[in-house]
Amino acid sequence: MHTRRKVLALGGAGLASSCAAARGFSEGLARDLGRAPPHRAVLPPVHVSEERIIRIDVGLRPYRPSGFRVERVPFGDKIVVHNYGHGGGGITLSWGTAKLAVDLGYDPAKPDCAVLGCGAVGLATARLLQERGAKVRIYARELSPNTTSNVAGAQWWPASVYDWRVATPEYLAQHFQAAQFAFRRYQSLVGDAYGVSWERNYNLSDEPITRYPARENDAMRALVVNQRDLEPREHNFPKRYVRQFDTMMIETPLYLRRVEADVRMAGAEIVVGGFENVAQIQALPERTIFNCTGLGAGALFGDAEITPVRGQLVILLPQPEIDYNTIAQEGYMFGRRDGIVLGGTYDRGEWSLEPDPQAIAGIISGHKSIFGAMRA
Repeated sequence: MHTRRKVLALGGAGLASSCAAARGFSEGLARDLGRAPPHRAVLPPVHVSEERIIRIDVGLRPYRPSGFRVERVPFGDKIVVHNYGHGGGGITLSWGTAKLAVDLGYDPAKPDCAVLGCGAVGLATARLLQERGAKVRIYARELSPNTTSNVAGAQWWPASVYDWRVATPEYLAQHFQAAQFAFRRYQSLVGDAYGVSWERNYNLSDEPITRYPARENDAMRALVVNQRDLEPREHNFPKRYVRQFDTMMIETPLYLRRVEADVRMAGAEIVVGGFENVAQIQALPERTIFNCTGLGAGALFGDAEITPVRGQLVILLPQPEIDYNTIAQEGYMFGRRDGIVLGGTYDRGEWSLEPDPQAIAGIISGHKSIFGAMRA
């Protein structure tokens, strides 16, 4: 197959004139139909190399096949409101499931509330409680930058949250309700202060794209912005099928620091320390407890369904010109300001936080195959 450069080098007058005629015809037809001819977006490639790696991040997603758990249950003379098990959608869904949990559990007559956990879900829950008038104390084993949320890729879109084969219609309705609220809340945080920005995404595939980011009959389709399937001449990716859509990106280190500061400024106390058993939780002075412990809920509250899903990220030196994201079979790339995030691993049942050299090499080689083949 000839590239455009090779065709020009051949100097075939007949071929060149026929190409010009075809181009003129298509552009004229587009004008006649009231449309501009397709514009080719020549995107800059990511420079993928081992020399540009600045760190490797490993995190454990708290995954439940049936989906996240938001539930109010009696807890001796107290109540506990569970809010955990978000899989790969913890940051995305945090404000939404926090809203569900607060609606279920907050009683203005009992304003003292405990929040267990200080990741994205715990912080969002604490902040919404404060907005209702609650007096909040957070108990956490780890604070930012040592939480699972800090090592999330943090594209706003819920991914790997549940298994569609076991999720109930009731759960799916709750999932959409949480996503819808979170979608609006994050829009209010767009800007440098919270590290939230709109970016363009490109889903790359060798096969027609029908499922990502959402099927046409999925309620989540209502939250997809500016989706369009591109023609091959409209992009310079080495894939036949490319779907673009816009969504938000969250620069997690900045975002988490800012939300924690908001919570503290609104009067919350943060107590650092973990719990070994539920008796220690029952001894807390607060009557209403919001459990946002993620994977810790398995041991503390006997949730046998929750399991870790390990994700590994390669962070490259920032490239200011990379203001887009890609999602492909080879992995995903998020063009954040604090670094280029390369990911795509999904190790279910793996508890180790040690990087897997083979997986890291796979992430690097997969992205080299994409960005090294981008057309000029």
